[in-house]
Amino acid sequence: MAATKEYFDFIGSVKDRIRSAQYDALKAVNKELVGLYWDIGRMISEKQKELGWGKSIVENIAKDLSTEFPGQRGFSTTNIWLMVQLYIEYEGYPNLQSMIGEIAWTTRVLEHQIDNKTYEKYLLNQTNYDGLPAEKFKVQC
Repeated sequence: MAATKEYFDFIGSVKDRIRSAQYDALKAVNKELVGLYWDIGRMISEKQKELGWGKSIVENIAKDLSTEFPGQRGFSTTNIWLMVQLYIEYEGYPNLQSMIGEIAWTTRVLEHQIDNKTYEKYLLNQTNYDGLPAEKFKVQC
């Protein structure tokens, strides 16, 4: 089949649709992660106030999370402290959490994220089923 203008127009539309879906998926993941980080900061801050937990609790939380979610990055002691700090500094601004999640990513950053397969890598790191045989997850028809 010889490539025609109609084909190039069509394949261009398909590629645009794929990029649009990838962009929407990355925005959704970003929004959920910001909400997660806000909630973790809030939960820790509230427990520190309620139960008088000290600073060492963050190290314990980081260790427990790294054990539960091996290979998943983002839950180091430093990052968890940043989550707590974010919440403490901005808890008085109730609309901030939703606004942060809506911040648009630049096209350049998104293209890098898509080319780097960030979304796929993120999804692959969300399970701790690495040691299980693939047959357990096949759908039976």
